[in-house]
Amino acid sequence: MTRSVWLKADDTVGDWETRKKRITAGLESGVDWVLVDESDIARVRELGDVKIAAFLQDTEAYVLDAEDAENDGGHEARADAYVVGKGGEGDGTVDLPSDFSGSADLTTLRRGDDRAQGAYVRIFDQDYESFAEEAAHDAEFTLVVGENWQIIPLENLIARIGDETDLVTGVTTAEEAKTAFETLELGADGVLLDTDSPDEIRKTVEVRDAAERESLDLTWAEVTAVERTGMADRVCVDTGSLLEHDEGMLVGSMGRGLFFVHAETAESPYVASRPFRVNAGAVHAYVRTPGGETKYLSELKSGDEVQVVDTQGNTREAIVGRVKIEKRPMFRVEARIETESGEDRIETLLQNAETIKVPTSEGRKAVTDVQVGDEMLVYYEDTARHFGEAVEESIIEK
Repeated sequence: MTRSVWLKADDTVGDWETRKKRITAGLESGVDWVLVDESDIARVRELGDVKIAAFLQDTEAYVLDAEDAENDGGHEARADAYVVGKGGEGDGTVDLPSDFSGSADLTTLRRGDDRAQGAYVRIFDQDYESFAEEAAHDAEFTLVVGENWQIIPLENLIARIGDETDLVTGVTTAEEAKTAFETLELGADGVLLDTDSPDEIRKTVEVRDAAERESLDLTWAEVTAVERTGMADRVCVDTGSLLEHDEGMLVGSMGRGLFFVHAETAESPYVASRPFRVNAGAVHAYVRTPGGETKYLSELKSGDEVQVVDTQGNTREAIVGRVKIEKRPMFRVEARIETESGEDRIETLLQNAETIKVPTSEGRKAVTDVQVGDEMLVYYEDTARHFGEAVEESIIEK
């Protein structure tokens, strides 16, 4: 599931200057969507690159599709999605009909011309909860805001709607967003944040990022060989992020077993620290990327994403800024690991240099100091890989 943060910035939150400050804070923090009035679409486009959802104010107006709008020169004034509910039944301005088949909001959602893709519903009571559930059958996005109670309606909607829609729930703080993402384990697909606080916007985006991240079970593998192998093409991965002292990347010659290699955060007598860099190994090796996939180190280029992991298995994403490939003397490091099916051996090539550090059960060590019998931190999964993706088939790597 891909989580999203929507920022509410329509005229109910203040005048244009107030809305502009809120939207700018959202852009700087990395929100996914802003929810605005139709009249603000062009102005938001001028502020920066973000997906725009707009409240549909005239349900009878003809909304151009993307291709027609661009050809017509009106692309700047077109939203990425339109939402019904404001000034209608969804927000309580118009009373709910006793029979939902008579709903103007639902009728607009069901039109074949794709006039609206989302529904906005304020949950005043169980009738509005039922209305949101009905809207979810036709809406790509269902935005719900609990007025008197939040968790119970959200639990009910998560349980009933399933994969029919992207369920986005209203929040005012990052703490509420965290709760929404964790409700019933599945959580909401997104949150609609209503706040002017830049700090709260930033924290909510951080909550989204944390909810998206994997947590890996790292384990110890016993070193069985450390051998000089001669020269090879070595890859340094320089990221666009500063890595912490306990962070690094997972790399290895075998897709099923990847070794933890620290970032160059430590000072040394030889070179200054480079906390954005991981000296990751030879060009043939795998490196773990977000989503549980891998790439060859030789494939990485500026703009790619790699997975950063700490020694507790917490992960995050980092953008590759530069890749440096140079010929360097190498070590072959082999390790033995106990698995459910018995014993397995994994290996990798690492540069013969004191600046390359790995975590061992005795503490952080330079690869030049690693000896047979040491325990190195690794990530192991008993699976084969095809084009970087795990597959259920037998592949021999040696």
